[in-house]
Amino acid sequence: MSRRLATHPLLVGWHVASRLPEPVVRGVMHVAADVAWARRGSGVRRLEGNLARVRPDASPRELRRLSRAGMRTYLRYYAETFLLARLSWERIDARVRAEGLENVRPVLQDGSSLVLALSHQGNWDLAGAWATRAVAPVLTVAERLEPAEVFEEFLRLREGAGVRILPLDDGGEVFRDLVRAVRGGGLLVPLLADRDLTSRGIEVELFGERARVAAGPAALAVTTGAPLLPVTVQHERLRGARRRAAGCRWGVVIHFHPAVTVPEGRDRTEQVAALTQRWVDVVAAGIAADPTHWHMLQRVFVADLDPARRVAPSAVAPDAAGGGA
Repeated sequence: MSRRLATHPLLVGWHVASRLPEPVVRGVMHVAADVAWARRGSGVRRLEGNLARVRPDASPRELRRLSRAGMRTYLRYYAETFLLARLSWERIDARVRAEGLENVRPVLQDGSSLVLALSHQGNWDLAGAWATRAVAPVLTVAERLEPAEVFEEFLRLREGAGVRILPLDDGGEVFRDLVRAVRGGGLLVPLLADRDLTSRGIEVELFGERARVAAGPAALAVTTGAPLLPVTVQHERLRGARRRAAGCRWGVVIHFHPAVTVPEGRDRTEQVAALTQRWVDVVAAGIAADPTHWHMLQRVFVADLDPARRVAPSAVAPDAAGGGA
């Protein structure tokens, strides 16, 4: 192990967690969430700022309560991710429940692919590991993280779970690769898109304010003709036989919402913008139902962005691959 690898906090936690019992890992991350929340760093303050848009009538005390619960679900995601590689398929299957599969299976049975628009909710890694065996092969895009060892660790984890990953680079090859794959049929292509990583995103209305999200899901659906389904993921407490089969008290529920339709009679740029707003509206409703599952510790709303990023692009870039997983 390199010195850089050994000293990065995330990777230290990852390798230590791989040697500890699951209840210990979950307990440590729960405590870490409360410590991070109490220290009130920039991430926690940003989370509260985002939650204030979801719940504009919430008091400061209520926002603090929501942000504490949000940090716990955020660190729960990391605890589960640290442990994912050692889970059997039976345990993964017990930890995941899906709703709305009737919106998915007929398209796949016809040999087509589906584009899925997700936000940073619940545990998308656990959802992807389940879906690639229970529904269809999964192909997604991953943001390159620094240092490179962190990205490589996530890459090994996701590919080990059967998920195919395309790194999100600056060039246009990612979008072209996605188009080719979607046109080949039979795939689920989930894209985390509630945050614009490229500065070529789409400006939408989100909780009554302007926000910038990724163009990728809508651009891919318009280009290929594949259906675009909004998807929301939330943690849920497990009980009874399912809890015993899962080996823990927490799982996730995946909601596959009905496909949003592409507006006719408009040019491509207008279609992508309108389709983006439509999936954002569905995902926003899922976030509003319980915002503590929305792990958004970054700037999303235009009012919070740096001035250089406040000018919306005049057209949808052809290489706008979307958000990273």
